[in-house]
Amino acid sequence: MHPLVFMVFMLLALYSPSSISTREAGEGLRGFSIDLIHRDSPLSPFYDPSLTPSERITNAAFRSSSRLNRVSHFLDENNLPESLLIPENGEYLMTLYIGTPPVERLAIADTGSDLIWVQCSPCQNCFPQDTPLFEPLKSSTFKAATCDSQPCTSVPPSQRQCGKVGQCIYSYSYGDKSFTVGVVGTETLSFGSTGDAQTVSFPSSIFGCGVYNNFTFHTSDKVTGLVGLGGGPLSLVSQLGPQIGYKFSYCLLPFSSNSTSKLKFGSEAIVTTNGVVSTPLIIKPLFPSFYFLNLEAVTIGQKVVPTGRTDGNIIIDSGTVLTYLEQTFYNNFVASLQEVLSVESAQDLPFPFKFCFPYRDMTIPVIAFQFTGASVALQPKNLLIKLQDRNMLCLAVVPSSLSGISIFGNVAQFDFQVVYDLEGKKVSFAPTDCTKV
Repeated sequence: MHPLVFMVFMLLALYSPSSISTREAGEGLRGFSIDLIHRDSPLSPFYDPSLTPSERITNAAFRSSSRLNRVSHFLDENNLPESLLIPENGEYLMTLYIGTPPVERLAIADTGSDLIWVQCSPCQNCFPQDTPLFEPLKSSTFKAATCDSQPCTSVPPSQRQCGKVGQCIYSYSYGDKSFTVGVVGTETLSFGSTGDAQTVSFPSSIFGCGVYNNFTFHTSDKVTGLVGLGGGPLSLVSQLGPQIGYKFSYCLLPFSSNSTSKLKFGSEAIVTTNGVVSTPLIIKPLFPSFYFLNLEAVTIGQKVVPTGRTDGNIIIDSGTVLTYLEQTFYNNFVASLQEVLSVESAQDLPFPFKFCFPYRDMTIPVIAFQFTGASVALQPKNLLIKLQDRNMLCLAVVPSSLSGISIFGNVAQFDFQVVYDLEGKKVSFAPTDCTKV
């Protein structure tokens, strides 16, 4: 048992499974949309107006490197019993409403993790937030999960314990020594604006009520939890399952945009426009949170750089900024790109970029990621980042420290409608002006 669990057993005894009621299941299939706020947007609590565009990009690249370290820790099988993934402050934020009456919460949206959780009262140790802690005992729809219930058994065995009065306790510690401990419960989650006719609600959703939380990374006091969008059973996508046809999509905007990106579920996630391509979605049992694809090659104009892999060699992730390619494949890709562009890499490169060159007008050939069954042609904005203060272009693709695993990051996904069909086991890409979605 995690030692922190002992410290909160008495506190969690307040959440008696027999003392709180719940509401009946919700209605059938729905389509709905949520705004995603990029952490560097003026709409974000993380926004720092004193930073230059180049500084924002460089900071994002630093966060990407930190994210890679956490993914690496997670994919190390020796660490699986005690490590899950949490993003470095999160690249995208979303609003949800929890409980009855509904309480608004701003949370990190993360396609690389599963558990939905918020900080709850009474709290023995919580990180600062500028809104009152969620009080489950004041919600008419909260129910603490019993140890033998389906919500409890959905939590990995190494991350759950049974409390003194039969309540289910979760205990997640992360690769950077951060942790969250609390009670597993069910609650009504709502999306939209309170009083808005478009608001949708989902009763009896499984979530974590965190009462002993600590994070070593710096966070905003407006962010109060996390919404997991990964492939595991506790994620929002998996829980809504049949109600949304196991489909969701997002359309991400570049850093420079002042608009919100969109996260869509159910019928609203379906794309029927011309140019849609699809590739098989691969869920690996050891790593259910992550969405794997198979990258066969990258083409630069007529030049083909093959990976030689067929076993699901790349994770698609909205929380990783840069694209990471397995080291040998990266070396081959960059060598071919240098040859085609006739450029040499600049010296004294800003971390973590590995290939930059002086900015000048040039024709960039079509560069496409060749996933199994799907050729995804990227625009220069998906691959090259301009650092204005250095007057150079840097490749938004860097070598991966993961053995045999690459990551398709969010810069590469800008202005694509990316559709995840968990039931059909495929991911689709549609070139889109995401300001008009």
